[in-house]
Amino acid sequence: MSQSLESSTGTSEPVVVIKNYTVPADEAEHFVDVYRENARIMSAQPGFVRSRLHRPLAGGPDVRFVHIAEWSSGTDLDRAVVNTEWRASLQRMFDDPGLHITSEPASYRVVVELRPSGGAIETVEDLRRHLQWAIELEHATIPPYLCALYSLDPGRNAEAVQVVGSVLAEEMLHLALAANLLNAVGGEPRLDTPELLPPYPHPLPHGDRSLQVQLVPFGPEALELFSRIEQPAPVGAPPEANEYETIGQFYAAIEAGIRRLCDELGEDAVFTGDPARQVGEFHLRGGGGAVIPVHDLQSALAALTEITEQGEGAARTDVWDGDRDVFHPERDEVAHYYRFQELKHGRRYQTGDTPQSGPTGEPIVVDFDAVMPMRPNPRTTDHPEGSEIRVAQERFNVTYCLLLQQLEEAFNGEPARLGATVGTMYQVKAQAQALMATPLEDGTATAGPTFEYVPPSRRT
Repeated sequence: MSQSLESSTGTSEPVVVIKNYTVPADEAEHFVDVYRENARIMSAQPGFVRSRLHRPLAGGPDVRFVHIAEWSSGTDLDRAVVNTEWRASLQRMFDDPGLHITSEPASYRVVVELRPSGGAIETVEDLRRHLQWAIELEHATIPPYLCALYSLDPGRNAEAVQVVGSVLAEEMLHLALAANLLNAVGGEPRLDTPELLPPYPHPLPHGDRSLQVQLVPFGPEALELFSRIEQPAPVGAPPEANEYETIGQFYAAIEAGIRRLCDELGEDAVFTGDPARQVGEFHLRGGGGAVIPVHDLQSALAALTEITEQGEGAARTDVWDGDRDVFHPERDEVAHYYRFQELKHGRRYQTGDTPQSGPTGEPIVVDFDAVMPMRPNPRTTDHPEGSEIRVAQERFNVTYCLLLQQLEEAFNGEPARLGATVGTMYQVKAQAQALMATPLEDGTATAGPTFEYVPPSRRT
């Protein structure tokens, strides 16, 4: 009879433990009670994802239970099986005079996995993965908004600069909120990674592939793209955890997953992160809202609300996001999608306006000619090695990757590092604007930032 897993798994990959427990039928209920106490101790170990105990439908003199436990890695399981409290609980189960157990444990790695197309969030590990996707999603909006913002002539397009700049600042806020959410559930935000800077054009991370994110200067094409990114979910649209049609549906799936896990496991089992990793203050000039430290269900829902209301409105039938306009405090602020609609139509929303009516308030002056003609989706390989433009683009990429590195450090236990990002952001701005002021060799357009990933070893 084997009571536990005595040998090391020898892997850092996710693993599944499958163990058969056979007991006489008249001891089955007592076994379930004892198992539940052992499972409670097991679930508190780092790297535990979830476990289930299965009982056969058919009866018989003996009952053969099947225990299935998922772990983030074999390394975590190896550490857990030597935990003294867990081993003592397991020993008590096998020493119980009221139980006559035989067991057959083994560890497995998953080689084939099928999931519903909706990708429901069923485990804490699922939740962590989707919150990392949220970080990737929020970041995916930043390079295109930067290109549009820095292509604008601030003297002739002051209002457009305010609008695009306010959305950009709030997307940075959303990035911090997504990191707080991931940290709260025991995850580790990753920003300094090639996955955050795929070649352009590309779809939103794990989103509708028909939407292709582009790097383009401010103009009708950019406004159409930004409106598509920030499109509110239709009333009654279902949550979508993968290949989502709208960002609102993606966050609705995350909210549903958090609520479900809290109901099934309890808040203490979901929100296991270190509170010291929470970012408590992160405000960029020109944006509304506030960073919310996340430590339980209530604060998690508040953070999700902050993200979705700023993007698509306080309700899917409303244009307002619940804040005051940063640049015009006498006015309510409209959500991101509707700010871009204001620029598109050249008019502000006013009290009484709805998504159906469109903006009917005072005019907004937008000069589409007062824009740097940046070549869309620029790449360093468009220019010879050592050329002035390519060297400037490579320098920009190093600076931008440094910004991602600083943000990752700040979101992984060093919140004070956020102060260092301010100077780096100014460098990003100066280098991007210098590129957009540089004519291409053929004179048809200007250069632009390429947002290509540079490994740390090459950031000199």
